[in-house]
Amino acid sequence: MALDSATGSGMSSILSRQKAAHIRDGIPSVSKRIEWLDKSIDLLVTHGDALAEAMREDFGHRSVDQSNLTDIAGSIGALKFSKKHVAKWMRPEKRKVEFPLGLLGSRAELQFQPKGVIGVISPWNFPVNLTFAPLAGVFAAGNRAMIKPSEFTEATSELMKQLIGQYYDEEEVAVITGGPEVGAEFSKLAFDHMVFTGATSIAHHVMRAAADNLVPLTLELGGKSPVILGRSANMEKAASRIMAGKTLNAGQICLAPDYAFVPQEKTAEFVGAATKAIETMYPSGLKDNDDYTSIVNQRHYDRIMSYIEEAREKGAEVHELTPAGENFSQQPHRKIPPHIIVNPGDDLKVMKDEIFGPILPIKSYGETKDAVAYVNAHDRPLGLYYFGEDSTEKDYVLNNTTSGGVTVNDVIFHVAQEDLPFGGVGPSGMGSYHGRDGFMEFSHKKSVYTQTGSEMLAMMRPPYGDKFRGQVKGRIKR
Repeated sequence: MALDSATGSGMSSILSRQKAAHIRDGIPSVSKRIEWLDKSIDLLVTHGDALAEAMREDFGHRSVDQSNLTDIAGSIGALKFSKKHVAKWMRPEKRKVEFPLGLLGSRAELQFQPKGVIGVISPWNFPVNLTFAPLAGVFAAGNRAMIKPSEFTEATSELMKQLIGQYYDEEEVAVITGGPEVGAEFSKLAFDHMVFTGATSIAHHVMRAAADNLVPLTLELGGKSPVILGRSANMEKAASRIMAGKTLNAGQICLAPDYAFVPQEKTAEFVGAATKAIETMYPSGLKDNDDYTSIVNQRHYDRIMSYIEEAREKGAEVHELTPAGENFSQQPHRKIPPHIIVNPGDDLKVMKDEIFGPILPIKSYGETKDAVAYVNAHDRPLGLYYFGEDSTEKDYVLNNTTSGGVTVNDVIFHVAQEDLPFGGVGPSGMGSYHGRDGFMEFSHKKSVYTQTGSEMLAMMRPPYGDKFRGQVKGRIKR
């Protein structure tokens, strides 16, 4: 099916109508916000199977069970969390008044006001979750939304457009489908806030476009999220959890463990444990296994395969983890088995690019400080993962590295905690959402001060006298 090529003027018209409706209807009540959240919950519960099937069609093959877990249940959880807490989040927050004004009856508070219309640009790797999880915060904060889903997952994008059109008035939520040209025009719109989830390379263009209208941004990007395995780590358990994260969605996750540091004397042990982990998760093989996902399109397939080919050409130690010994050269879908590359040179593309696929480079290290120094010499990642039972070493790693978030003794799981903000730092993103942090991200925090009725403040106005000068002089001190 062909994606809708929405025109710039058509998108601008929708934005204008949403902004006008926001002003006309005023700040939404808690019941209206819960109504918007409930509609999304009902949409996902009722049509989750159809959405999972659309994702499978888009990928060529994608586990319906995985889609139900990550995209359907994961989105519903975020929406329900906002629904449960939104009334509490909306309450004004009392703030301290400077002495002695508080004693005289002055008051200060922070009010949380909807920003208005939020633009949401969602990616292809988790096309449903990364649309509806931001909406949990957008709706809780009382905003309307325009959504631009990815053209790479065409069937899913078209189905979301159809379903959202059934559940919401276009003045509340609108979905705009189309290719890069439509995305470029969407990025230029004068939203009150915009959320972009995707590649850092595209984020540069989004940020430039948003700058013309001074649109504030939340950028959820990616990068090379490292794993540091301490010497106290249980290698078998760690390898099992790391490979589960690396093979989920075939590694097409912004938070996937990108590369791992392993103590040099335990490198072979880790490779063996990782091989065993794949055999345990996929005992019947990978090629025709419903639990193992395809690469989304030929371009990304070729990109990932080029990393493996270059590593082999440069003489790196490459392990292909195929439990059933399958030949992947002839296959109906774009599946790539997990690969481990041992100690690849830093000049290889696999150590320069975000992999976004089922390849795990591992680097042997001598001392923890060497692994930390390597991480710090590169861009700040979206996630960092430490495995081990040595609390001193764990604290050293966490205190001496900067990343968007951390999971200890597993990978990725911090993103699944609704009460923790999810976001990057530096090249891996800016801003954050999830739970109350999403509510805050999409709210204008308005400072409100109510002055005392006391006339004691009259001395602060001209003509100034000795009493005034004494008061001011008393405040100018160390």
